[in-house]
Amino acid sequence: MFRLVAFLSCIGLICAKPPFNYAVQNERVVGGWDARPNFWKSQASLQYNSYNDGYFYHICGGSLIGSFHIMTAAHCILSTDPGLYRVVVGEHNLYEYEGSEQFLRVEEIIVHPGWNGDLANGNDIAIMRLAESVYDNGFVAIAEFPYPGETLPHDFACYITGWGMMDSQGSAPAILQEAPIGVVEHAVCSTPAWWGNIALETMICAGGDGVISGCQGDSGGPLHCFTNGIWRVHGVVSYGPSGFCNQATKPTVFTRVSSFTDWIYSIAR
Repeated sequence: MFRLVAFLSCIGLICAKPPFNYAVQNERVVGGWDARPNFWKSQASLQYNSYNDGYFYHICGGSLIGSFHIMTAAHCILSTDPGLYRVVVGEHNLYEYEGSEQFLRVEEIIVHPGWNGDLANGNDIAIMRLAESVYDNGFVAIAEFPYPGETLPHDFACYITGWGMMDSQGSAPAILQEAPIGVVEHAVCSTPAWWGNIALETMICAGGDGVISGCQGDSGGPLHCFTNGIWRVHGVVSYGPSGFCNQATKPTVFTRVSSFTDWIYSIAR
């Protein structure tokens, strides 16, 4: 019997106070490689100041969905105090300050009203309102969304990106990782051999080949899919199997953005 695990982990202390963020101890997408510098311009790093001492941990990914808004997973919200978080956009190498980054305070946290802390119940999505606007410095961009209700066919090729773990014993690259990952349609993912009835239609499964997957630290980050001529954020990393992340027939599960567009637009645009 597989147990769910939220892909979230406070495993990396950023050994500097804002605005710099050197020496992160966190790991990567399983089966991935270094992403192209600032190619995924809507990617964000959600960071947490657990001791309220000015030092931050990377805990989750996120997507820039408006000049004042970041989309992430509801299970990434460790505290309702927005002052304990910051968001970094334009980030590539967590070990180095490269001049492309914007370090932003969080003003408000809005968790989906249907989230009850149970990953199998879905609704694992949240929006953070920033205290200041993101500006266009050439290294950031607002994510494009799929059409409301849009689904993707089986084996459709997408990309997962993040600074999450390589595996349970993995090393810690500084650079954003990317990996191609194939969609597993709901009719397959919801069978007993895969995720069964905890794979809901408001979720997207991707991977399950035993090679590529999300892992701890990737939570809240995007699933990028090239549809209708542009890259769109179709998913938000939610859960996977406990233990080793890249298990066959246990794909990474994402919150399906197209199921929540009305709620997102009511807050962010």
